[in-house]
Amino acid sequence: MFDSKGASVALIAVCQLAAMALWFSASAIVPALVAEFGLSSFAQAALTSSVQAGFVLGCLASALLGLADRIDPRHFFAAAALVGAAANALLLVVDPGSSATLLLRLLTGICMAGVYPVGMKLATTWATKDMGFMVGLLVGALTLGSAAPHLFSALGGVDWRATLIAASISAALAGVLILAVSIGPNRQPTPRFEPKLVLAAWRDVPLRLANLGYLGHMWELYAMWAWIGVFLAASFGLTKAPDDALVAAKLVAFAAIGAGAIGSVVAGLLADRVGRTTVTIIAMAISGTCAATVGLFYGGATWALTALCIVWGITIVADSAQFSASIAELSPPAWVGTMLSLQTALGFTLTLVTIQLMPYFVDKLTWRYAFVPLAIGPAWGICAMVLLRRNPRSIQLAGGRR
Repeated sequence: MFDSKGASVALIAVCQLAAMALWFSASAIVPALVAEFGLSSFAQAALTSSVQAGFVLGCLASALLGLADRIDPRHFFAAAALVGAAANALLLVVDPGSSATLLLRLLTGICMAGVYPVGMKLATTWATKDMGFMVGLLVGALTLGSAAPHLFSALGGVDWRATLIAASISAALAGVLILAVSIGPNRQPTPRFEPKLVLAAWRDVPLRLANLGYLGHMWELYAMWAWIGVFLAASFGLTKAPDDALVAAKLVAFAAIGAGAIGSVVAGLLADRVGRTTVTIIAMAISGTCAATVGLFYGGATWALTALCIVWGITIVADSAQFSASIAELSPPAWVGTMLSLQTALGFTLTLVTIQLMPYFVDKLTWRYAFVPLAIGPAWGICAMVLLRRNPRSIQLAGGRR
């Protein structure tokens, strides 16, 4: 058992990283599945969007039933990771284009609701005055875990099955290792989800603006994570031999998504010092610019496209944790649980839209302009955060640092 803060938080982050490999395990092998099974555009998008839907259902069920308080969070995390690993492994024996595959991905998403929020809850039991850093660290682990399948795929070569096996083993190990973590001294009951408060999130202007900023961020984030590997494979395929293009695309996708871990940790440190709206506005301005321009590098120099994608990956997730922190700081204490659950549900439901729209954008706009519509999200997010910054209650953010 790890009893110290440093060891426990480090192990929680490692377990979070390892378990989150399940999220994009199928998305990372889309090019291989298309080549072998001829998946439709809808089926390709559904490999990720079904996980998003499962995550929303799992989070709402957990909040309504109070599972994170009724069950030891370490056992909750372990069970979710192990069941998710099994669901992911079963993809090896079903038709990738079948409804069984979508049900298994839905179950994986439900299990992720027992990993990401629960891991976050475990880490915050150790938080003192370093909440921004702590949350940033866990979001960084989520980001690296989301990138991991692209690395597994690159190392596994052309056999897409190796990626699924590696992701399942990774999650299963996380489910075992989490049991060695100690719960910190600051454990608090999770505030109950109160449906009657849902409308209050809209009527309360600062909360509404914080949620609109978050929705702008989510409009862009998961569509980029889900499709960047496919985009890179298509782009590199114009200038490289097929096998070289696929390997390069997988490695750059891993680097682009994984680089977001740097952004998460650095933004977590900065937000507590320079302000939440400042960090979110800067991050969305850069990521939105990347979304609008990345297609201009399609089929161009590998180094230039790689560099832009890494910048995009760093900034696209840098602001993520700050929206949750803003909701927690702007809400009355009795509302916090409901407001955070609502924010998560709204944000991940919105990702279903952009993930499923991407094939349509590619078809109508080509890869050169397919990511441009994603820049709409950061644009409205910036507007929302500028308005929040001007609101008198923004003084509640980060100890007065807006």
